[in-house]
Amino acid sequence: MRITILNQFYLPGLAPTGHLAASLADHRAVLGDHVTVLTSRGGYVSSETLSEPGRKGNPRVLHLWTPRLGKATRIKRIVDYGAFFVQAAFRMLILPPQDLVVSLTTPPFIGLAAVLHKLLHRGTKVILWNMDCYPEILERTGVIKPGGILDRLLLAVNHFIFTRIDHLVCLDSAMLHLLTTRYARKAGKLSASVIPNWEPGAFFPPDRKPTPWVVPAELGIDDSFVVLYLGNAGFGHRFESVIEAAEQLIDEGVAFLFVGGGEKWPWLAQAIEARALPNFHLHPYVPKEITPAVMAASDCALITMNEVAVGVISPSKLHSNLAMRLPILYVGPKGSNVDDAIQRYKVGCSLREGDVDGIVAFIRQIRSNPEIYNDYADCARRAFETAYIDSATLPEFDHLISDLSSSRQAD
Repeated sequence: MRITILNQFYLPGLAPTGHLAASLADHRAVLGDHVTVLTSRGGYVSSETLSEPGRKGNPRVLHLWTPRLGKATRIKRIVDYGAFFVQAAFRMLILPPQDLVVSLTTPPFIGLAAVLHKLLHRGTKVILWNMDCYPEILERTGVIKPGGILDRLLLAVNHFIFTRIDHLVCLDSAMLHLLTTRYARKAGKLSASVIPNWEPGAFFPPDRKPTPWVVPAELGIDDSFVVLYLGNAGFGHRFESVIEAAEQLIDEGVAFLFVGGGEKWPWLAQAIEARALPNFHLHPYVPKEITPAVMAASDCALITMNEVAVGVISPSKLHSNLAMRLPILYVGPKGSNVDDAIQRYKVGCSLREGDVDGIVAFIRQIRSNPEIYNDYADCARRAFETAYIDSATLPEFDHLISDLSSSRQAD
């Protein structure tokens, strides 16, 4: 098969979607497909430098130019999005006929470029691999007015896309419910399924012992119980209760370590300074290959979600945390992929924003009780190997692609 994968981010960048796209691309290339990847030269953050202008072979990776402004502000993000969108749409129009196009959702509505290719080549099948939901995110965060002119325009774009794709892949049941109920009315019976994101098993072998990360020692927290937040801190996350919990735990040998960046990073820095929290530390993004060492130097993984984000985003940091046997402390609404994992696999504690006492109690419990801690750690690794590893999820894509190939031949 001739397959094109479309996403703004790709290896060697930091973006989780880029690593997922590469995992699928490499997997299908090994199976004998001729895979093309359309991506950008820019990274997830402005400091990233992706030296490869393109990669020949299989997968063939085509890097399109973008200003490389990163995600620090909304304006910078929109400029990068726009530059990639225009070029990707043009490339999809001139690309030779493809059997399948798999479009992720960075930038928003990039699935339109895949649909344009299908309009030119009727035999092409299109999978929309939905990582986040627009305009729903903009509606829920108050950026645009629900029902307003811009909202109706963006919904019309989505209706155009959804009526022409062949299958929708969602990351969790909340996202599936949101999109199928909102767009199935005009799209008819929308073919859709849930395939959670994953991490490669080869990157997280059960006996992996990473080179020790020096930062905790430099910060003076190598003897503390470290609660780790790894990744982006943006609109989809809340930290008020975490800040209050950190204040209660100042004298208990508990350190909160945030490694990453995002729109809420300046707010976090201000909150830490205002409350004079010596046990709360911010560190910038680290390369992907360093993240196992970061997690190995930690004792518990923190994941938060804003109530308005359930169904529109699905935190991917969950999977690597599970792979590294970290108990999960989740602070957010019910029904998310993280809440589902905790309820199903017993990998940690699911709390709501505002439950400061619950956060403090859980940290104290797993810090003081090794038996309970080890139970959570064992369950975390089992959950990873059961549901969030490439050997479990890539076959689900294979079955889907096989079914679409069969229907294409029938057409």
